[in-house]
Amino acid sequence: MNVLTEWTELVCRELGVDPETVDRDALLDLTKEVAHGVTRPAAPLTAYVLGLAQGAGSAPPDAVERLTALAREWERTAAETTGDR
Repeated sequence: MNVLTEWTELVCRELGVDPETVDRDALLDLTKEVAHGVTRPAAPLTAYVLGLAQGAGSAPPDAVERLTALAREWERTAAETTGDR
């Protein structure tokens, strides 16, 4: 068992979450895209807000995919908004 798997299982057990419901690879991809496409501190913040939305039941089923797409488009969208091209 690798450290990441072990840590994920420990955190899930501590928080009462079924580890089978955690798509670790999708979450890691999301935080990578946010860290590189937006700014590094936004990655854990995004993951936290996603967790709050999941817990509140307000996150859409494709929330991870939608946020990942937003992060990938961030620089282009921000440039269009500010007029930088």
